[in-house]
Amino acid sequence: MNDNLHLFYPRSDIPSVPAGPGATRKVMAHGDDLMVVEVTFEEGADGAPHRHPHTQSSYVVSGDILFRIGEAGESTDRVMHPGDSVFLPGDVPHCLKALTPAVVIDVFTPAREDFLK
Repeated sequence: MNDNLHLFYPRSDIPSVPAGPGATRKVMAHGDDLMVVEVTFEEGADGAPHRHPHTQSSYVVSGDILFRIGEAGESTDRVMHPGDSVFLPGDVPHCLKALTPAVVIDVFTPAREDFLK
């Protein structure tokens, strides 16, 4: 087995880093083709509108999130609750607002190299 291949990522060993006002993230298990990220939001935190080439799926662990998909004025808004998930193809604009304190698990393919810097 390749000694450089990480198989286990204890949560306690992973630092939280700022992910915008009122948000932090932990890059959990990852390889070149897949990345799991835990994002914690304070109530009222706004995730700025953005897009990226990565395919993304998000799962709401706790809290309530207003998730917006699409360009302003032509978007689909949905309030997501614990257990809800969303799938986003690459390059689709999206953003969110935490209506309550919340934790979301994001999965990206391929891995987001910008999160590893």
